[in-house]
Amino acid sequence: MSSGVVNAERNNLGGMPGERAGSPRLGGLRKSLFFILPLAVLIIDISLHLALPNKQSFSKTNAYPLLLEALIVLYLAFLVLSVKVTKIREKMWHSVPLLTAAFILIEVWDIATLKLKLLPLPYFPGPGKVLGSLANDGQLLAVSTLYSLRLLFTGYFIGITLGFVTGALIGWNKKCNYWIMPVLKIIGPIPATAWIPIALAAFPTSFWASVFLIVLAVWFPVTVMTSSGIANVRNAFFEVAKTLGASQRYLVFRVAIPAAFPMIFIGLFMGLGSSFLTLIVSEMLGVKAGLGWYINWAQGWAEYSKVYASLIVIAVIFSGLISLLFRLRDRALIWQRGLIKW
Repeated sequence: MSSGVVNAERNNLGGMPGERAGSPRLGGLRKSLFFILPLAVLIIDISLHLALPNKQSFSKTNAYPLLLEALIVLYLAFLVLSVKVTKIREKMWHSVPLLTAAFILIEVWDIATLKLKLLPLPYFPGPGKVLGSLANDGQLLAVSTLYSLRLLFTGYFIGITLGFVTGALIGWNKKCNYWIMPVLKIIGPIPATAWIPIALAAFPTSFWASVFLIVLAVWFPVTVMTSSGIANVRNAFFEVAKTLGASQRYLVFRVAIPAAFPMIFIGLFMGLGSSFLTLIVSEMLGVKAGLGWYINWAQGWAEYSKVYASLIVIAVIFSGLISLLFRLRDRALIWQRGLIKW
C-alpha cells in the first residue's frame, strides 16, 4: 500500500478512540461537540439555578453558582491546553462522559432539593448549602482532619509493624505458628469496634483507646497476608540461596520477605480500609476531636449540610491515601505495575 493511501486513511480516522472513518470535517465537528459537552452542561446548570425559584428556606448562598463558574473557567483552560498538549487531550477525551454525568447529577441534586423541595429537610440540603458549610466551617474541618490523620497514622503504623512482625514469625517459624496461630484465629475475626467498651476501660485516654482499636483492625489482615506470603515462597528460591552460601538471616530478609511483598501489600490495603471504618466509629464514640466527632456533633444539631461536607472531606482524604499506597506499591513492585488499578 502506498504512503499516500496510508496517510489518507489516517486522515479519515477521527484520531481518538471510538471514532470511525468518515469525512475529516465531520469527524472534527463531532470531536469538538463531544469535548464541549461538559461545558454545555455546566452552562445549563448555572442557567437553571439562576432561573428557577428557591423553595427550601435556607439562607441565600452564592457558593454553588461560584463553583459552577469556577468549573467553567477551569474546563475552558483545559480545553485550550488540549489543543496543543496531546496527553491532556487524551485524558479529557476519556473523562468527558464521566464529567458530563457528574455535572448532570449535581444539578439534579440542586433541583430536587433547593428548587423543588422533593427531598425532606433537614436531611437533604442542596449543594449550595453543603458548599457553604465547607467554606464557613473550613477551619474546624481542617482541625478535625488533622486530629483524624494523627490518630489514623499512629494506629496504622503501629498495626502494620506488629502485623508484619507477627506474620513473619508465623510464616517462617513452625513453633511460632503453633503458638500464635490459634490466638490469631480467635482474636482476629472479632471486629475491632466490638472492643470499644474494653478499650475505653483499659486505656487512660480516649485517644489511646482509639489507637488500640485501629491497631487491631490493621494487625489482623497484615498478619494473615504476610504469613501467607512468606509460607508460600517457592522452595527453589531458598535452595539457590543456600547453594550460594546464604545464612539464615539472609534467607529471611533477602529472600522470604521480598518474595512475599505482593501479599504484604494486599494486607496493607485491607488494613487501610479497615482502619478508615474503625477511625470514624471510634471518633464518634470516644474521641473529642476528628472527622467522626464532627459528623456526630453536626448530626446532634441537625446540621446535615455539615455532615455532607465532612463526608466530602473524608472521601477526598481516604481516596488520596489509597492512591498514595498504590503509587508506593508500583514503585516497590515495578514488575507488577498496573496489575491492580485504582
